[in-house]
Amino acid sequence: MLRRVTTLLAAFAMAIGLAVFIPSTASAAACAAAWNSSSVYTGGMSASYNGRNYQAKWWTQNERPGSADVWADQGTCTGGGGGNPQPSGFVVSEAQFNQMFPGRNSFYSYSGLTAALSAYPAFAKTGSDTVKKQEAAAFLANVSHETGGLVHIVEQNTANYPHYCDRSQPYGCPAGQAAYYGRGPIQLSWNFNYKAAGDALGINLLADPWRVERESAVAWKTGLWYWNTQNGPGTMTPHNAMVNSRGFGETIRSINGSLECNGGNPGQVQSRVTKYQQFTQILGVTPGGNLYC
Repeated sequence: MLRRVTTLLAAFAMAIGLAVFIPSTASAAACAAAWNSSSVYTGGMSASYNGRNYQAKWWTQNERPGSADVWADQGTCTGGGGGNPQPSGFVVSEAQFNQMFPGRNSFYSYSGLTAALSAYPAFAKTGSDTVKKQEAAAFLANVSHETGGLVHIVEQNTANYPHYCDRSQPYGCPAGQAAYYGRGPIQLSWNFNYKAAGDALGINLLADPWRVERESAVAWKTGLWYWNTQNGPGTMTPHNAMVNSRGFGETIRSINGSLECNGGNPGQVQSRVTKYQQFTQILGVTPGGNLYC
């Protein structure tokens, strides 16, 4: 009925030579920075949670928006820091990514990551919204640990570089004895891993492993390749661990096995778990169970 009345008013205005302004439907507001349970909010401060903006009525800490009367619901929001899917479809917004990695190397760009997502479309897009965010947080927590907060592009111990050439492989090491050192967000290393990752991604990384340290999207793709397809020393891929409710601890096992798990290095395990808990807070989800391996 409203549409018909508006149309008639516009037609009448045109007939008598008047301009008419037809109100447009309001769009959702941009999301404020994502709510963080460890942050202190005072009256008037805003935060977003699960696609809605909230404004604190008075001082609050660790009182989840939507479940405590200290928060005033400001309505739905989109984009910004609130964790709504971006145009790429990723559950982590660029603002949240920057919050997770305030000191990152510019090589590890958000655009490089989102460009790499098409290689593994099931990543962070399987299961409920909670599971999707938990998987994204788990992946980013592990790569943060592996790279010192997305700072290191290549392995820092250069003395190890010549060790990663397994010449028993039929294809050998065409890029050179010391060319297959750790690179990228999960520190891809060994000639056979470069060969396998390159074959899966349609990139000749065996001949040109340096692409992993030159091209951000390629680096991210190698991390996603491991996450989505490799069991490592574990019994399942990290992706399957997260989407099948095996928990964050199982992703650690798939990456480093007994080097860290089963008492191998509890300090390293705790470091990964702490980072995962921080990242799930930024995304506004619970970390789930089975955090340790």
